[in-house]
Amino acid sequence: MIIAEVVRSGFVESVHHGSVAVLADGGESRGDVTTPIFPRSALKPLQTVGMLRAGLVPRDESDLAMISASHYGEALHVRRVREVLAAAGLEPGALRCPPALPLAEPSRDDWLRQQGGRERILMNCSGKHAGMLATCVANGWPTETYLDPDHPLQKALAEAVTELTGEPIAAVGVDGCGAPCFALSLTGLARAFRRLVEAAPGTYERRVADAMRAHPVLVAGTGVDDSVLMAAVPGLLAKGGAEGVVAVAVPGVGAVTLKVDDGGMRARTPVLLAELRRLGVPVPAIEVLVLGGGEPVGDVRPVR
Repeated sequence: MIIAEVVRSGFVESVHHGSVAVLADGGESRGDVTTPIFPRSALKPLQTVGMLRAGLVPRDESDLAMISASHYGEALHVRRVREVLAAAGLEPGALRCPPALPLAEPSRDDWLRQQGGRERILMNCSGKHAGMLATCVANGWPTETYLDPDHPLQKALAEAVTELTGEPIAAVGVDGCGAPCFALSLTGLARAFRRLVEAAPGTYERRVADAMRAHPVLVAGTGVDDSVLMAAVPGLLAKGGAEGVVAVAVPGVGAVTLKVDDGGMRARTPVLLAELRRLGVPVPAIEVLVLGGGEPVGDVRPVR
């Protein structure tokens, strides 16, 4: 199903196919919302709930936002990941995510000017890995093998994802960060996100949702869509994932999740904003521009 068009100089240059799951009164799902996909980093809030259930004790509630993040490697992100590790008595060398450079261009440029190279702590999933390690320390579990699917940590996270989504995990793969990733449907993902925002205060689910919404810049970064949306819309919870996935929930409204079939990230936000507006959510305008010669010559538009 076509969900977005790429328009250049007034002509449709290409289209994006995908599926959208809507769990809300007056909402309508489109495409295939029951076949399992890999939501990738959109699962991080659910995994953070699993860490809390397994015994993680954050030194500060804002750490839950950092552990749920796909951060852009800004200075505050790197500092906070170090602090999560230090609180567990660990050094950055304990991380098993691959070395990387910051995703934020200014931060990457600053890092390179300082003659810095790729480091594990700069990888956008390092917050999640720090939380996984801290959970292992809290339980006395081995830290060297925390990415093994048979590790007690990963079994606990799989159990939490299964319970929150209300469906069995269809497959277990390896995410880009090296951690196990779980396949499930867009409907299951929407069900879990709605549960997070509608949970009672003080529950593990609500603590994760509240931390992310209270500290949106930790979840992604300055000017990044997830952070912009959570800062602009009271109560909105948002988390994107690689290969064109995003999940959003608003208390009292419902949840929207979507997957762009070709993995193109540029179609996510226009389609998501259009769906939220249909549900009456007052979202900000976030344009995805098509450039020619460095200047805007078109945009990406949702198709309904």
